Amino acid sequence: MYDLAIIGGGINGCGIARDAVGRGYSVYLCEQGDLGGATSSSSTKLLHGGLRYLEHHEFRLVREALIEREVLWGIAPHIVRPLRFVLPHAKGMRPAWLLRLGLFIYDHLGGRKLLPGTTHVNLKTGPVGQGLRAGLTRGFEYSDCWVEDNRLVILNAIDAQERGATIRVGTRATRAEPAPGGGWRLTTRTEDGTEETITARMLINAAGPWANDVARGIARRPPKGRVRQVQGSHIVVPKLYDHDRCFIFQNADGRIVFTIPYEGKFTLIGTTDRDYPGDPAKVAASPEEIAYLCALASRYFRQPVTPADVVWSYSGVRPLYDDGSSEAQKATRDYVLELDTQADAPVLSVFGGKITTYRRLAESALERIGACLGAPRGGAQLPAGWTGQKPLPGGDFAPQDFARQVEKLRAAYGFLSEAEATRFVRYYGSRAQRVLGGARSRADLGMEFGAGLTLREVDYMRDHEWARSAHDILYHRSKLGLVLNPQQAAALERYMEGQMPKRQSA
Repeated sequence: MYDLAIIGGGINGCGIARDAVGRGYSVYLCEQGDLGGATSSSSTKLLHGGLRYLEHHEFRLVREALIEREVLWGIAPHIVRPLRFVLPHAKGMRPAWLLRLGLFIYDHLGGRKLLPGTTHVNLKTGPVGQGLRAGLTRGFEYSDCWVEDNRLVILNAIDAQERGATIRVGTRATRAEPAPGGGWRLTTRTEDGTEETITARMLINAAGPWANDVARGIARRPPKGRVRQVQGSHIVVPKLYDHDRCFIFQNADGRIVFTIPYEGKFTLIGTTDRDYPGDPAKVAASPEEIAYLCALASRYFRQPVTPADVVWSYSGVRPLYDDGSSEAQKATRDYVLELDTQADAPVLSVFGGKITTYRRLAESALERIGACLGAPRGGAQLPAGWTGQKPLPGGDFAPQDFARQVEKLRAAYGFLSEAEATRFVRYYGSRAQRVLGGARSRADLGMEFGAGLTLREVDYMRDHEWARSAHDILYHRSKLGLVLNPQQAAALERYMEGQMPKRQSA
């Protein structure tokens, strides 16, 4: 008998699992695919307050998100880093006074401590204006943060498991029935057809885009609210400029789009916003969305961006709470938690939310869980708010000490280049030595699949991070799929499928 059975291993499900098990509740979590493999791997990779949400008067959401930027930077300094965004201004856009006002509120609403504030920037003479079209002469520069989104999910899951949670990946919830005496009997099925039945005092529906299906089809508890499926697509192109600033561009249709330096050699451009009526598992960036993003970027850069330049695109379905907004871009990004307590079989459904505020969403969920189940039967272990103070795995160093972590890793493993050591610290933080082990040379890491990805690291992702396929490794746990050639990626897939001996060269 578990206290909680969580359906859905995205950022919200794993965030709730971590907080709940830390407070003393027993937790079972099942995910039908890869952890964080759907919406949580398809974000713009930003921890941000959402500057444009101020226009929709979502001040509580923006304030909460602004506070969370630095909280998450503090507990995960390996996968979170600060970014500076440049907002160019030209005639026909939102007036400059309105932008100054919005950025003033943005700077002061969330209790900013470490991130630098807004400044003016000269785009005509300064290096930041590199590559921009003529006519863009001034702008504003402000701060937000970057996050390795899938790794944020994985770290929450690792911490939850290390604290006692049961995590089942590639395991679909197929049936939930009220159990005699209260609670639920939940049946799950793995991809090979193996079934498992567990009992839990409470069901947590954190299935993201599938939340409606879980509530109606599995738990048979139609919710009052519902998910509004909104598609967001991104494209990746060869880098458009050499500096490290991001741009936030305003479009004539009211949308804003980011361009972000990405993985050293590329620029990430996104996102779109449109309702998506189809199967979330089949979502993909459409030719129209790709053309839209290319056209928008081309309005701001001297060098046109065309669909032929796109080296990779990805798309996800945001499971937003349907608040009746007429346009997808105006739908609220706030989260809504709906609790159904009938028949002594409570179910809590999660709608909406942002990756930036996942931890606060989990705390709100725990308030409802505590009110419903009472104190943990084994006694509370950690107090409310602990997830903002205890570092995520590998994050037990100060944000300012990232470079020092890289130096320490290079000192311990002299065969690593600075770029390789930086990547290992970015992925694993202080736990990088768990991956590298006692290796004294590159050869000790086993065969290399390409781009520095070795057998040792692949085995670590498989054995400790639930990676089950080459795609999980190349596009979720890392983004090395952008630089591996097809033959190297195919070799990795053969290895993951058990078709290649460990000592065979890739």
